[in-house]
Amino acid sequence: MKRNINIFEFPLNLGLTKKEYETEPGVRKLPEWLRKFGFHSRINPANVFRLKAPEYSMDFDEESKVRNAVQIIEYAKQQADCILRNYEKNSFNIILGGDCSILIGNAMALKKVGNFGLFYLDGHTDFIPPELSETGGAAGMDLAIITGTGHEKLTDIDGLKPYLSEENIFCCGNAEIDDEQYVDQITNSEIHYFDLYRLRQNGFGKTAEDFLKMVNDKGLDGFFIHFDVDILKDEFMPAVDSRMEDGISYEDLREMLEPLFANPLCFGIEITILDPDYDKNGIYTRPFVDNLIQIIKNKEE
Repeated sequence: MKRNINIFEFPLNLGLTKKEYETEPGVRKLPEWLRKFGFHSRINPANVFRLKAPEYSMDFDEESKVRNAVQIIEYAKQQADCILRNYEKNSFNIILGGDCSILIGNAMALKKVGNFGLFYLDGHTDFIPPELSETGGAAGMDLAIITGTGHEKLTDIDGLKPYLSEENIFCCGNAEIDDEQYVDQITNSEIHYFDLYRLRQNGFGKTAEDFLKMVNDKGLDGFFIHFDVDILKDEFMPAVDSRMEDGISYEDLREMLEPLFANPLCFGIEITILDPDYDKNGIYTRPFVDNLIQIIKNKEE
């Protein structure tokens, strides 16, 4: 069944700590940047909804040990309201960041809709408590926050903790495997964890199939996909906040996303971290858009 596509634009960059040479992280420009390369026109969505993001700051919240916690919490509430007001039951939702902290508001909305799984595609786990974060940026802790790790200001907004359950999550693609303390956080959780090398070993399509089997076996109400573009090999996508040389190819991405997109329980996908400031001429954005459009179009075939 062909489903209407809605696009939500959440250009939040408060989850990132700016580099010394930056005025602010450029990820807030991502929706307009993708529009420039024909993403919106080629998708031809039924609706486009946009939630203006607050101005960038570097406020450090001493209570939660997370930068910009107060603003991120308020934006997450507005995000959840925007989604719940506008999503349609049988629609496919494309959510454009922004940085990975937009997952908080998206997960809050999902919690209010039902019991959801998450297929988490990222070159990092983003599953650490604030005390292990070198920057205090929520974008490096988002998976931990939505499953209940961290200060309750962020993990229990509106009494919804946890927004998603660890055992209903596949975390795939982490290439940052040399830091034992970093990796231990997720291996000691209930999350189904596939670092980049285990993901290759298990097979990209097979991992997506395993996830769908879990969703079906547990009778979940649906699932959502997180896609941080830094999971792509650096040769394909260096326009990110935290570059990793190794990663996946567009063919690997297609093998995972096509069966997920084709499943009627797929609520949609969030796309984060592509920074236009690091791709001034669109050398990397253009093939990114072409590949993603093709994968999305294939879900209808």
